[in-house]
Amino acid sequence: MSAAAAQFARVAGQTVSTDHLIGGERVAGRSRFETLSPIDGSVLAEVARGDAEDVARAVEAAHRAWPAWAALGPHGRAERLRRLADLIDSRVEELAAVECADMAMLLRSLRARVISRGARNFRAYAELAVAYEERDWRSNGTWNRVQRMASGPAAVITPWNAPFMLSTWKTAPALAAGCTVVLKPAEWSPLTCSLLGDLALEAGIEPGVFNVVQGIGEEAGAALAAHPLIRRASFTGSTGTARRIGAATAANLVPFTAELGGKNPLLVFADADLDAAARMAARQYDDSGQVCLSGTRLLVEASVREEFLERFDAAVAEHVLGDPRREETTVSPLIHPLHLERVAGFVERARDEGQRVLRGGRRLDDGWFFEPTLIEPTSNDAEIVQSEVFGPVLTIQAFAGEEEAVALANSTRYGLSGLLYTSSAGRAERIGRAVRAGTVWVNTFLVRDLTAPFGGIGDSGIGREGGDYALDFYSDLKTLQILEGSTR
Repeated sequence: MSAAAAQFARVAGQTVSTDHLIGGERVAGRSRFETLSPIDGSVLAEVARGDAEDVARAVEAAHRAWPAWAALGPHGRAERLRRLADLIDSRVEELAAVECADMAMLLRSLRARVISRGARNFRAYAELAVAYEERDWRSNGTWNRVQRMASGPAAVITPWNAPFMLSTWKTAPALAAGCTVVLKPAEWSPLTCSLLGDLALEAGIEPGVFNVVQGIGEEAGAALAAHPLIRRASFTGSTGTARRIGAATAANLVPFTAELGGKNPLLVFADADLDAAARMAARQYDDSGQVCLSGTRLLVEASVREEFLERFDAAVAEHVLGDPRREETTVSPLIHPLHLERVAGFVERARDEGQRVLRGGRRLDDGWFFEPTLIEPTSNDAEIVQSEVFGPVLTIQAFAGEEEAVALANSTRYGLSGLLYTSSAGRAERIGRAVRAGTVWVNTFLVRDLTAPFGGIGDSGIGREGGDYALDFYSDLKTLQILEGSTR
């Protein structure tokens, strides 16, 4: 498609390409779809709707660009990734404004931490790749060395919540390891991923190294996962979609990592700072609960249940539902009317089953809002306890002691994260070890060291991201053995 025919949208005062980015060029594709703003339901843009042909062009471009990108070595790639990080830092305001319009995350959060985390991701992986030391040792009369080889084109399929940051979280290690990338962003919030493509080119990342194909998951995403030239695939999203992607990649013997949903426990013991625990529990309504790591199951020691609830109610009462661009807003609208229906359906079924709705439980008449909701289930087997809602809906259950607390915490098929509030170092160690999850926070939440492993167990995912774990995933490891004395 010629530059003159390229299509753009004006979003939050910014010009955003609505075409694919393939081999360094904007490509319109054969059809388009609408992306809506959760703020007011307006159509933000008509975005290129990728199909199997668009995906094939992007993968082939990535395949052609891969040898030269890998040959740059970690230092050459790091130079470009650092420039990309600098560009992200210089455009925080613009990126935050577009993402707020497209996804409705709080604008102040996007400005303060979320967009800049994208820059941190690129810098962190650039430095980790440069710092990598090949393992050397002597064995059986040979010198041995483990080397990383860039595995090839990678498929990156990302979710609609925090789309810019999560795209960089996956793309950064792939590029740092020497892979090329085809990114398929979620159809409900694709716009900042398109801007990321522009920034990559501006940073001097060669055409074809980073490609963006927009579209519907069942169309573009399915074609991308199944393409035979793809050598790695990384996905964040729902468990059901992950199973389909995993089956497609398995047919080509392609390694696959997936960070999926959660039904995470937030455990509060009687010896905890109850004010801090209650404030943190109320914080789980941030971004309307559209955070996979949120502690949505409040598990509270029975002896302090009433006192905790009083403090929790007071903290929740301070929430303000409204326009995410306003400073006073703390709870924004849900991403899409279909998702609002899904969240409301969970609560309606819980009410019909006789679960006790302690607060909230209604959608608002104006906008795509659902009230912060707390439900006390009659059974741990209830759907509202066992299934991920991904909305502003928490449950509360009481426990008598550590054994029951751990049993409840580990009673779902998920295992992404856990939160624990206690003043006892011994209990923190015991419960922290006993909770089956990829990450457990004690007396804090969402503190991330980018070198630490990140991921889930069970229906919360397979594989690990973060640090050298991610760089190893995007690499083929080779052992070089040289007979001692045979070379000089």
